[in-house]
Amino acid sequence: MREEIITSGRMNPHIDPHLEIWHWHIPLYLFLGGLAAGILFFAGLYTILGKEEKFAGAVRRAPVIVPFLLVIGLGALFLDLRHKLYFWQLYTTIKLQSPMSWGAWTLMGITPLSFVWAAIHIREFFPKWKWKFGFLEELEKFFVQQKQVLAWIMVILSVILGIYTGILFSAFNARPLWNTSILGPLFLTSGLSAGAAVIILFSRTHHERISLAKIDVMLIGIELFLIVHMFMGFLASTQVQIDAANLFLGGPYTAPFWGFVVVMGMLLPAVLEFLELRKFKIPVIIPVVLVLFGSLMLRFIIAYAGQMSRWLY
Repeated sequence: MREEIITSGRMNPHIDPHLEIWHWHIPLYLFLGGLAAGILFFAGLYTILGKEEKFAGAVRRAPVIVPFLLVIGLGALFLDLRHKLYFWQLYTTIKLQSPMSWGAWTLMGITPLSFVWAAIHIREFFPKWKWKFGFLEELEKFFVQQKQVLAWIMVILSVILGIYTGILFSAFNARPLWNTSILGPLFLTSGLSAGAAVIILFSRTHHERISLAKIDVMLIGIELFLIVHMFMGFLASTQVQIDAANLFLGGPYTAPFWGFVVVMGMLLPAVLEFLELRKFKIPVIIPVVLVLFGSLMLRFIIAYAGQMSRWLY
């Protein structure tokens, strides 16, 4: 016979279990959504600025992958749903105080827009492309004429989508690590950085590659500033926020976060892109893959570490 003295119900795993509410589906969805937002933002921006010819990779070529990114991301989100047959109920109401409502309606607008944008630039890849039905030709001409309007809508929706990927976390007050206003700007900046990196792969001119590399270095600098600011805010706050920060400052996520996200995903590609700007020959695929890897790991680590942080009550 063994006698145990239980001084707190929190020590009993059957009373206070560790719950992992969100698994790989959510960070993957947030990564693909942020990447899509970044690509569409630059496509719309350079169209508005009248620089389509100088930045053809950003405006006409890179956006062709966005519909696939959004479809895969929405597929991962659908797999995560508990009651899959009722997802349509998100579109029966609009709740301005709900991040999920914002995300659902933003995706409802930006997903078909990404298909339209890819369709009107399909001849960039297939010069002899012809639509089988005449009304599709007329529809294409109409959208080409309204390209500036589409670009403005795309820029606005892409910014909302990029910020939403972070606000989806920060709206959870019960998770101290997520409960910070920094996540929205951080995830937006990360998505823009990933989008700029992908556009570099689609660029055919030296001028466009160098311009996007400069932008990416700047965005990485902003990311690092936001990360430092986020931890400073945690360490100057309550004990639960300090405990959340300690997950990355000596805790179980220290090596993955600082190694994979900060060093491999930010500092190293920033150094490589800086060397390229100094006319060193750097294979373009290396910094691009590192930026994408860091952006993906940022969302996975924040998602899983956030579920380990909690309020003590």
